[in-house]
Amino acid sequence: MPLVLIVEDDQDLAEMLGIVLNGVGIEVNLINRGDEVMDAFKNNPPDVVLLDVMLPGIDGVEICRQIREHSPRVPIIFLSAKGDTVDKIKGLDAGADDYLVKPMEHYSELVARVRAQLRRVSKDLIKTLTIADLKIDLVKRTTLRNGKNIPLTPLEFDLLVALAKEPDRVFTRDQLLQEVWDYEHSSDTRLVNVHIQRLRSKIESDPDNPRIIKTIRGAGYSSGSPEKL
Repeated sequence: MPLVLIVEDDQDLAEMLGIVLNGVGIEVNLINRGDEVMDAFKNNPPDVVLLDVMLPGIDGVEICRQIREHSPRVPIIFLSAKGDTVDKIKGLDAGADDYLVKPMEHYSELVARVRAQLRRVSKDLIKTLTIADLKIDLVKRTTLRNGKNIPLTPLEFDLLVALAKEPDRVFTRDQLLQEVWDYEHSSDTRLVNVHIQRLRSKIESDPDNPRIIKTIRGAGYSSGSPEKL
């Protein structure tokens, strides 16, 4: 069974999240303090982390940074109070892959988001892509430049692959949400913008003048043909 680490200080909500995920065959580990997360993470590594922003001990944003330093690949979904846009952006900037707004009207969205992250990290891919001076190994899920690994989160890797495997195709933000986040319906397109910026900061020689991932004004994003880069 896949394991989800739930970090939430609201005990009633944490238990409800656990019940919902248990009901669809997902094991959970419940933690209610930020300063207990890393020990739990290391002792029983999860497949996905659900992380509240406001926590006793250490806040969720700092926990997210610590998790990313220890594991750049595990998917992290922030739990954010409705309307707290600043917290959402801080969470994404710290390395989170997605966020869910609480309180939740429908727990089916929680299940869908978690399953999407689980599918992302379990894909069995067998190809290698090359774009500009990057080598993307889809088996090992690594991105190399001159033999040196560029650490990407699972979502950043999938975002790069989605763009690189169809050079010159212009992806709208909604299309990337469907392709990379596995959302069937449009969500907050700011997710795409923030992750594109984060990805560029890691793979572009000059993120302010990107050559690998280009913005197509009024349309979306494109990787461009390798021979044209």
